[in-house]
Amino acid sequence: MASFQRLISCIFVLFLLSLTFACEARVLLENNANDQGFVRVNGAHFELNGSPFLFNGFNSYWLMHVAAEPSEGYKVTEVLREASSAGLSVCRTWAFSDGGDRALQISPGVYDERVFQGLDFVISEAKKYGVRLILSFVNNYNDFGGKAQYVQWARNAGAQINGDDDFYTNYITKDYYKNHIKKIVTRFNTITGMTYKDDSTIMAWELMNEPRNQADYSGNTINAWVQEMASFVKSIDNKHLLEIGMEGFYGDSVPERKSVNPGYQVGTDFISNHLIKEIDFATIHAYTDQWLSGQSDDAQMIFMQRWMTSHWQDAKNILKKPLVLAEFGKSSRDPGYNQNIRDTFMSTIYRNIYSLAKNGGTMGGSLIWQLVAQSMENYEDGYCIELGKNPSTAGIITSQSHAMTTLAHLVKI
Repeated sequence: MASFQRLISCIFVLFLLSLTFACEARVLLENNANDQGFVRVNGAHFELNGSPFLFNGFNSYWLMHVAAEPSEGYKVTEVLREASSAGLSVCRTWAFSDGGDRALQISPGVYDERVFQGLDFVISEAKKYGVRLILSFVNNYNDFGGKAQYVQWARNAGAQINGDDDFYTNYITKDYYKNHIKKIVTRFNTITGMTYKDDSTIMAWELMNEPRNQADYSGNTINAWVQEMASFVKSIDNKHLLEIGMEGFYGDSVPERKSVNPGYQVGTDFISNHLIKEIDFATIHAYTDQWLSGQSDDAQMIFMQRWMTSHWQDAKNILKKPLVLAEFGKSSRDPGYNQNIRDTFMSTIYRNIYSLAKNGGTMGGSLIWQLVAQSMENYEDGYCIELGKNPSTAGIITSQSHAMTTLAHLVKI
C-alpha cells in the first residue's frame, strides 16, 4: 500500500509539474505571439497580424535615463513586469537625452554608448514582458535638452538664431535632428541582436513630445516641419508606425474647432498636421487640472468628454486614422485631492475610451501618465502611480486592460 501511495504521489507531482510547464509554455507562446508582426494601421484602426489591435498603456519617460546606470536597471524591470501583469501592452518613453546629466547625445552626433546600452536594455526588457514601445525622438521642453539644446548647439556652430522656435526652420538644427533620428532608427541592439528598425517590440516612433510654436500659431510652420521629418523617417524605416506627439490643439484649418481648445492655441493644427500621409495615427493629450485650473471636477470632466469626442469624430471622419489618448492623468497636487478622486477620474476616462473604441476601433487606446517603480521620489510630478502601492488604481487599470483586449475580438471594423 505504501508503495502504491508513493506511486500516486509521484504521479500527482508529475501532473502538477506538467501543469506548471504548460502554463509557462503558454506564457512564452503568448509573449512570442506578441513579438510576431508589427502593429499596422488599416484605415482608421490598428491591426496586429490581421486582427484588430486595441490597447491599454502607460507612460514611463524615464526608462532609458534610469537604465543608463546598470545598478538601477531593476526599476525598469519592475515597472515593465508589473505593467505586463496589469495587462498594459504599450509604453511610451523617451529615446532622447540631449546634453546634461546622463546624456545620450552629448553633442551633435556624439553619443554615450553606456546610455545607448541603457536604451538597448529597455527594449529587451519590454520584449521580454510583451510590452510594445512608442519611442520619442526629442522634447519640446528643456527637460532632457529638448529643442532649446539643439538651438544652442546651432548657435555654437555660428548659426543666426532668433529663438527656440527656429528649431523648426533652421537647416543646422534640422540636420542635427535628422542625424539623431537616423542614429536611433538604425541602432543595433547589443542585447537583442536586432536593429531597432527591424524590431516589432517598437510599435511607433514619435517626432516630438508636445510640439509647440509660439512664433506661428497657425500651425503652418510645424506642418512643414512634420512633413519634412515624417518623410525622412519613412525613407529609412517603413516598417514602424509614426506619430507626431501632439496634444490635440486645433488651428486655422478648421476655425470653428478652435472653440474646443481650452482658451488658447500652441502653434499646432490637429487637423492639417495629422492629414500628412506619412503620419499613421493621431494623438491627443489631456491635463484638465492644468488647462482648466480652478474649475470644478465636473467642469473639467465635461471639457474632457468634449475634447475626446471632438477628436474622435475628426479622426474617424476627416483624418480616417486611429486616435490615441497618449497622455492623461490626475495630479495629487490638486487642492482637495485624494485617491478616490483619481480613481473616479480614471474610471470615467476609461469608460469613455472603451465606448469610443467600441464604435469601429478608431479610438485605439490610451496611455496613463505615468507609472514609476519603488523609491523614485525624485521623479514625482504629482501624476506618478506605483502599482504595488496603489491597489485600487491597479485594479482599475487591470480591468480596462482586460476590457480593451476583449473588445479587440468583438469590435466590428
